[in-house]
Amino acid sequence: MIPATVVFLYLGVVLYIGIFAFRRTGGKEKAEDYFLAGRSLGPFVFLFSLFGTNMTAFAILGSSGHAFNNGIVTFGLMASSSGLVIPLTIFLIGTRMWALGKKYGFMTPVQMFRDRWECSHIGTMIFAVQAVLLVPYIIIGIMGGGTTLSAISGGRVPFWFGGAIVAMVVMSYVFFGGMRGTAWVNTFQTVLFLCFGVIALVVIGYGMGGFGSAAQAMQNSPLSYLLTRERISPYYFFSYTFIPLSAIAFPHIVIFCLTAKKMAQFKKTVIFYPVCILAIWLPCVFLGVMANRVADVPQIRAKQEARRTLATQGRNMEPEQRDQLRDQAAGDDVIMLLLQRYAPLWLAGLLGAGIMAAVMASDSQILALSTMFTEDVFAFYGGKRRFGETVQVLTGRIFIVLITLFAYTIALQAPESIFELAIQYGFSGFAAMSPLLIAALFWKGSTKWGALAVTVWVALTVAAVAIFQEVVPAPAPGPSTVIWSVGGSEALSRTPGGTAVFGFLPVVPMVLGSALLMWLVSLVTRKPAQSTLARYFGGGNQ
Repeated sequence: MIPATVVFLYLGVVLYIGIFAFRRTGGKEKAEDYFLAGRSLGPFVFLFSLFGTNMTAFAILGSSGHAFNNGIVTFGLMASSSGLVIPLTIFLIGTRMWALGKKYGFMTPVQMFRDRWECSHIGTMIFAVQAVLLVPYIIIGIMGGGTTLSAISGGRVPFWFGGAIVAMVVMSYVFFGGMRGTAWVNTFQTVLFLCFGVIALVVIGYGMGGFGSAAQAMQNSPLSYLLTRERISPYYFFSYTFIPLSAIAFPHIVIFCLTAKKMAQFKKTVIFYPVCILAIWLPCVFLGVMANRVADVPQIRAKQEARRTLATQGRNMEPEQRDQLRDQAAGDDVIMLLLQRYAPLWLAGLLGAGIMAAVMASDSQILALSTMFTEDVFAFYGGKRRFGETVQVLTGRIFIVLITLFAYTIALQAPESIFELAIQYGFSGFAAMSPLLIAALFWKGSTKWGALAVTVWVALTVAAVAIFQEVVPAPAPGPSTVIWSVGGSEALSRTPGGTAVFGFLPVVPMVLGSALLMWLVSLVTRKPAQSTLARYFGGGNQ
């Protein structure tokens, strides 16, 4: 319990930071101060809080777990494309949103959509779809917290209790501190993990006998395929270049872009963002792969045995048996198991706190949902005008409690791994929403009806993927289950990791379909008024 005790102490520190932010304002802040920190974040806090809010349990536990079962290719799938696409979208879209927010007082992306396209209820539909898509991300944070505390305590802290503690701490400091408390906590957590991540890599690598010897042993073993891309098709690999488009479409990222004090702060963020991605993803993926060389940790051996059983006998099993083996083979906790094996108890606790720092980044998503609800629903439909800003902030706080309780309930029943849950639903859905921002900010001809078409398309396709994967059981590792063929090509398949459309992940047709619908529907529907276009583009309808 020593490492777990250290992590509990860390949770107390971050809770104090959030409460300190609340005490600084006396709890009487206006809506813009509570939800956007008064648009006053400095360059250091802005960089690390923006990066930290995007590096959640998916980047730490999910990446190492995926690498444990799939190999070094995990880094190429996510980190390499993210290091290029995310900074580029922040530079092109984030700066534009910051300027418009500063000029017109926008606090959420839906407020900009409503003003840009002269729509009202369509904006409410966009909010509803974004809110539903953001919930899996919050669930991931709670799952990551429960997994971390359970693993680092050797199972003495059960998953449900660990998830409850993390949910309660995050809910509390977001409730009290708002955006200022969330940004301070994210900055503290990001610095903490960047420091401890390096220490963990060195300590565990030394315990394994050195990086070179571990990699050489892997190369000479039957697990050498984990050091190659041989099991990943080019179509599958290419699909992951679409995933980072989700970053700028995430409401919490857009809202964070609105908190910067000056536009010049974006320059350093764009420069250092890829460096931060490298510093986090490289050790996590490397340790996830090298965990396969650890032979004296029973939990890791059990995961490997479950994986081998799936590969050799999975085709002859019932779907429930396969799902049970998948749960056993999941590697979301391998980093914590490595810490237990190779780090002293006190150091394992400190490193566990560092990992917990990244896992708890669901705070920004919770605050973003609260901001969107109070601005896009409560204030838009007259609540702020009737009851005032104090009640608006109180409503946001109540919403924080409700959404956290809801996410925790779902997290206890979520069967997917952290990595697959994020890719299949959260990232894919928001990547398909990215044409909304691009069209609104850069295409004069876009219309509210095009935006409606995109929103409905995203909602239907995400629901279709979820229903399809619920109805058609995932096959064992190996060939996919072909559901529909066209001209000898696999048009729709159920894969061990999800769904494939002509060999691509669903995110590819989802994004392309969104862009096509926005273009076609906008061409044949009425454009906003000339005065509105002039405010955004300086005049002109085409």
